[in-house]
Amino acid sequence: METASETHRVAIATAISAELQRQAEAGAQRIDVDALADAVLRVLDPQPPMAEGQRPEELNSSNDG
Repeated sequence: METASETHRVAIATAISAELQRQAEAGAQRIDVDALADAVLRVLDPQPPMAEGQRPEELNSSNDG
């Protein structure tokens, strides 16, 4: 069974691999380090899918039902 640390490591490695592949397919001449950092941040702090509804800060008296 994987530990949380191992799971994070695999997720980060997968995100980096996918981003490097995306950049290569786009014909990048240099690695976009900022895009790599963004890919890692998305793995570490994923946003909920839009289908889950509104975020708490978007709720008001007319739509919090």
